[in-house]
Amino acid sequence: MAVKIRLRRTGKKKAPFYRIVVADSRSPRDGRCIAELGTYDPKQEPSVFKIDEEEAKKWLANGAQPTDVVAKLFKIAGIEK
Repeated sequence: MAVKIRLRRTGKKKAPFYRIVVADSRSPRDGRCIAELGTYDPKQEPSVFKIDEEEAKKWLANGAQPTDVVAKLFKIAGIEK
């Protein structure tokens, strides 16, 4: 089972809001997740995100792969593999 750290979209039409989640790579984008690590709001200026660093580091150490966007957010937050 491949585990990914990715964005789950919530919010209204044309007003996206994302939750940063840990999910099986085969599950749908907005489907069941294993854990929730934080939020990301791209509509605010500048965009706002909150990440539970301890939990994120734990999942990265266990082999979870972040998607490209999540990897950029982690880099900004100072979370490295």
